[in-house]
Amino acid sequence: MQIIDSHCHLDDYEDLPGVIARAEEAGVGTMLAIGIGDGPDTMHRALELAHLHPQIFATAGIHPQEAHQATDENLARLRTLVADPRCIAVGEIGLDYYHLNNPDIPTQQAAFVAQMAIAAEAGKPITIHCRTSELAIPAAKQKYEPADAWEDLLTLIAAHWTPTGLPGIMHCFSGNEDQAARSLAAGFSLSFAGNLTYPKATTIQAVARTAPLGRILVETDAPFLSPIPHRGEPNEPGRTAITAKFLAELRGISYEEVAAQTTANFHALFPTTRSAA
Repeated sequence: MQIIDSHCHLDDYEDLPGVIARAEEAGVGTMLAIGIGDGPDTMHRALELAHLHPQIFATAGIHPQEAHQATDENLARLRTLVADPRCIAVGEIGLDYYHLNNPDIPTQQAAFVAQMAIAAEAGKPITIHCRTSELAIPAAKQKYEPADAWEDLLTLIAAHWTPTGLPGIMHCFSGNEDQAARSLAAGFSLSFAGNLTYPKATTIQAVARTAPLGRILVETDAPFLSPIPHRGEPNEPGRTAITAKFLAELRGISYEEVAAQTTANFHALFPTTRSAA
């Protein structure tokens, strides 16, 4: 049974051939490599991998942590990358009000809006990163609150993305049931990562249990967020199935049904990926 890792950072590995081989052994037939690199200067690396490996597709984008680098030059570079057929989405983009050293709110929002415009021009989906200041250190809370990243994100999406009619992915969905409902209403699919398996992730688990089966995906966010029982270890795309099996147990259905449905959902979002299946 094949399954798709809808979000992984493949340019972070020294032994990528081994990572790919282990993914194939685990039944991961397709991987979406996220093209944020270490910043805009290296966001092309995921696309280079996609041209080398038929089972890999790519995104390109400027992460909100690098929003201050969303210059005209770097946005032009992004526009060129997104035009490539192997680049199937813009991302991960969005808002991150967690780290103290992240750019200020207006800078993040401007970069997000600019990249939504590029995706709309290309007619391609976006994949979203959203992190709030709820669990941030006091200094970061002071910097970003009372603003709420989810509220700001959904407001910007309503103004600049929903009118396009294009879909998107809420990567590593970690919001609550109201945020899930609003994301779904805005045309987004919810992608669940290894943190779904963590004991304290009860809010995410509640969303995963009830979200429409036709609107969910699974991912690793590798090399981050290794699922239980590998928490704390470097993650790999081959562990997509662990999260999918946990999701199946939450929903009271078979792993095969989750694998088949999330694969179909991914291909519906990205029809050009069917040939790699």
